[in-house]
Amino acid sequence: MTNAVILGCGYVGKAVARIWRSEFTLTGTTTSAHRVSELEPLVDRVVIVRGDDPIGLRSLLHDQQVVLLAIGAPHAEAYEATYLQTAKTLVSVLEQVPTVSQIIYTGSYAVYGDREGQWVDETTPVAPANPNGDILAETERILLSANSPQRHVCIFRLGGIYGPGRELKKIFQRAPGTTRPGAGTDAANWIHLDDIVGAIAFAQRHHLSGIYNLVGTVPVTTRELLDRVCAANQWAPVAWDASQASRRPYNARVSNQKLRNAGYEFIYPEIQETM
Repeated sequence: MTNAVILGCGYVGKAVARIWRSEFTLTGTTTSAHRVSELEPLVDRVVIVRGDDPIGLRSLLHDQQVVLLAIGAPHAEAYEATYLQTAKTLVSVLEQVPTVSQIIYTGSYAVYGDREGQWVDETTPVAPANPNGDILAETERILLSANSPQRHVCIFRLGGIYGPGRELKKIFQRAPGTTRPGAGTDAANWIHLDDIVGAIAFAQRHHLSGIYNLVGTVPVTTRELLDRVCAANQWAPVAWDASQASRRPYNARVSNQKLRNAGYEFIYPEIQETM
């Protein structure tokens, strides 16, 4: 059976583990000892390791074939340590672990920056809007440097994540009756957890490499999305003040056409405001 590692067993990593447990000999990682018992039912082995620990990562990846990098920064100040240092350390040990033939990384569409609502795809040059966006772009560059005929590296640029436990009504529960700056015309790019899991499984089976946007197919504006969420939950609507500039730094309509062309069929091509 193929050996696989999920480096970072948070919301996405745990969901993938539930699917992969029957297909792989599966290892999951955490940086916290108190999460070991939480992860033990989901994987064959739990390893406590930091992403900036080359000795620990080298040991972890010994005799592994597939690596899912599903890490998440606990706060804005931790982006470099969480994403960039992990990517650098991972790539630095790959020559010593030649069995690794596939790396899948869940990144963010934030690398596109503010495009004033214009469409972007994987050929669009990145233009991060802030230092953390720069870190995410550099993380992608480092990981892609490890791509080769013998090792496929797939980068997913995710939209905002929603799904069980992260329903849109929970995410926007403080929005009803408020007034937000701007006109609400900025693009809303979201992706359901089921499609993240599905796309990762698809990438693994078909050995995808390169960059793929992972967002829903049907575009909506933030105003349209909040109107739908409020109506679905019988909440007071959100008002908008166009005299104030929107504070959102990521205004781009993100195309997922490349992933669909590769053959992936989205479970939820349109945002599910009741889920």
